Amino acid sequence: MLALNVYERMKQALITGKYKPGDRLTEEALTEEWKVSRTPIRSALKQLEFDGLITRSEYIVRSFSQNDIRQIYDVRSLLEGYAASLSAIHRTEQDLSDMHKANEDFKTIIMSRGTNKTAHIQDVLKKNHKFHDTVIRASKDPHTEDLIRKVVVLPLVFHSFYWFEQRGLEQSFELHEVIIRAIKDQDSARARSAMHEHIYQGRDRVLEQLKRSDL
Repeated sequence: MLALNVYERMKQALITGKYKPGDRLTEEALTEEWKVSRTPIRSALKQLEFDGLITRSEYIVRSFSQNDIRQIYDVRSLLEGYAASLSAIHRTEQDLSDMHKANEDFKTIIMSRGTNKTAHIQDVLKKNHKFHDTVIRASKDPHTEDLIRKVVVLPLVFHSFYWFEQRGLEQSFELHEVIIRAIKDQDSARARSAMHEHIYQGRDRVLEQLKRSDL
């Protein structure tokens, strides 16, 4: 449990930018920072390496080029679009209820506009992830679900929301509604295209801001 806790805390530090791209994470410094032994630190670093958030062996925080971002979002769009199309075929009434609940929770958090922007966006990220998870689970395809988890690079998703204006967050909610409606109507093609549009909305925001600042 300790190793998992350290991993989750370090992962959040990476997602929110506490550790910057190019930073080298050493066991010695991390044991001092997190006040734990090297064993859970070593375990956490291995998992973060598996997640693709740090480089192998040297444990350097990964940076993303514009080409990396395009490729990551292209793969994510294909997989999540496919999952949405399957969900339109296999969804149950409970799945639809879960999607509506997840998106209402997403709406509540984006409208709350917390005073601490980083903490607020972390909450937005969690609610958005919950919505996508309900759509993916409704596909009834565990293999696609597993693949999606491997290509969703959370620091990029975090930054896409961080750079959204309020209207952009509201558009995400609206696109979620379009996705739910297509799945309810069992319109696979529309569910797929709406998911593509939604994923690329985030990609475009990241690419736009990458031109102005270091990710």
